[in-house]
Amino acid sequence: MAEYKEYRGMCVVGECKKYYGTDDAKVIHEEPKGVEIKNVHLHDAVIVGAGLAGMYAALELKKAGYDVAVLTKVFPTRSHSGAAQGGISAALANLEEDHIEWHFFDTVKGSDYLGDQDAIEMMVKEAPRIIYEYEHMGVPFSRTPDGKIMQRYFGGHVKDFGRGGPVLRACMAADRTGHVLLHTLWEQCVKYNVRFYSEFFLLSLIIKSGKCIGVTVWDLINGGIHVFQGKAILLATGGYGRCYSITSNSHANTADGLGVVMRAGLPLEDMEFVQFHPSGLAFLGVLLTEGARGEGGYLINNEGERFMKRYAPEKMELAPRDVVSRAMWAEIEAGRGINGQQYVYLDLRHLGAQKIMERLPQIREISMKLLGIDPIKEPVPVQPTAHYSMGGIPTDICCRVLADGKEKWLEGLWAAGECACVSVHGANRLGTNSLLDASVHGKRAGKDMAAYLSTNPPYEVLPEDCALDAIKQIEWLLNNPGTERPGAIRKELQENMYNLCGVFRRKEDLEKMYNIIKDLQRRYKNILVQDKGAKFNTDLMEALELRNLLETAEVIVASALNRTESRGAHYRRDYPNRDDENWLKHTLAWRTEEGVKFDYKPVVITRFKPEERKY
Repeated sequence: MAEYKEYRGMCVVGECKKYYGTDDAKVIHEEPKGVEIKNVHLHDAVIVGAGLAGMYAALELKKAGYDVAVLTKVFPTRSHSGAAQGGISAALANLEEDHIEWHFFDTVKGSDYLGDQDAIEMMVKEAPRIIYEYEHMGVPFSRTPDGKIMQRYFGGHVKDFGRGGPVLRACMAADRTGHVLLHTLWEQCVKYNVRFYSEFFLLSLIIKSGKCIGVTVWDLINGGIHVFQGKAILLATGGYGRCYSITSNSHANTADGLGVVMRAGLPLEDMEFVQFHPSGLAFLGVLLTEGARGEGGYLINNEGERFMKRYAPEKMELAPRDVVSRAMWAEIEAGRGINGQQYVYLDLRHLGAQKIMERLPQIREISMKLLGIDPIKEPVPVQPTAHYSMGGIPTDICCRVLADGKEKWLEGLWAAGECACVSVHGANRLGTNSLLDASVHGKRAGKDMAAYLSTNPPYEVLPEDCALDAIKQIEWLLNNPGTERPGAIRKELQENMYNLCGVFRRKEDLEKMYNIIKDLQRRYKNILVQDKGAKFNTDLMEALELRNLLETAEVIVASALNRTESRGAHYRRDYPNRDDENWLKHTLAWRTEEGVKFDYKPVVITRFKPEERKY
């Protein structure tokens, strides 16, 4: 029998038997006072996040014969991937001529030439295969009369290298595409006996001698810290839309993965690029799919005018999201918002009841339930809503996390999905490329992790203090005698981020926002977690989330201040032009005690040279 390894305050159980040589749980030392450390779990691979990226990776690893644990803050089918509505892109040419090269060009142009073209080319080439894999898994795609996968129009997807009209490229399941993809992957993971640990909150990475060997998490149901050790760790934790008050993101999207990466001393990439979706339900931000415009919906102002003719006369409502969002905000600022308010109308009435019921049933349901408006009979009020994170954790095209943001892999750590920056979206993501990104890179991460595991790397001995930071974090929050409530700080952060670091930006607004964040961070030191219990402590969870939001918002604003040009979703009114001479490069940002520090790396350009971006 192997000797027990002694780690202060931990016991080894269950999955650890193959390393520690016993089936029995055994407490090695007395638990420290305060926070209880429950278990150490050992798996070949540990995945944090159960959206499309996390579950696709888990499926690949399980099929390769490896023991994989998926940790998730919410139950897997509640992951935010399920909120995607309109489609997943692939040049299948089911209904009309289309080519992978056209998809390649559209994605590069849509990125405002900041996307890395080697990564983009790989993604669009793998897109058709991913769609057919989903089909064979049982995804209930909408169908053409002859049984092929139905495709619809989406903004920025164009024929003949941008010279023609819109192209049918978005593979769809009515307006519930993300939902059916997520549930199908969940069914497959259940079929292959993937091990899920639901309602565990990520606290920290465990890094030893330049290698990531595990994570610490908080058990949201029962309380207590768990340590998960693995030979391969994947972060698939989603985006950070909850930095903003008006957002399409679920309440769980609070930059948890980005927070632990920054605190581990790693950089983030291109954080200034935050996409605002044009059609968020007014006042609420809940997404009304771009598919509504893809099916022929109009955007109209207070004068009943289709105003996109002023901003994108050829593509109209099917221009890319950054273009449409700026057009909407310009109309609102010009006093042409509906009744002088911060919204315009999405008009679907001319589509007819049958088409709306067949193609956009969820849009109708959302509008009726949340605003009491039936889009068959009335136009729906919409406004730009914080939607997608183009920036994130820097990775290579195999999804390996780059410790320096450039070339050096932090061995044992991968990232995929919205929390990662490959970069396939550059300064602006085209609609339907998000589900594609998560699926392609989830699969690639799983395959690369399996290849790494096939080399039989050893389990490292856990450092005795591997959970010390996590313990201190929880104990401080539970015992801090403060007066500030997390909800008040969060509200002030979100509302100011939407107004000062949103669709349009200026130096004075960004500087004001940065000072607000620093003040909120000082107030956070006086935080009060009123619930002192362990079980289902949502007060504690919100305090943990708020720290991640504050730290991530700081990097977003600092990066936006630093980039003195306008490109894609980052529009500086004081620097309204794109500046390729000085800014055709990726931003790398480290959060330090002295403030945010920057470095840069070149954009990979292979086939399409930067040119003026017009629609």
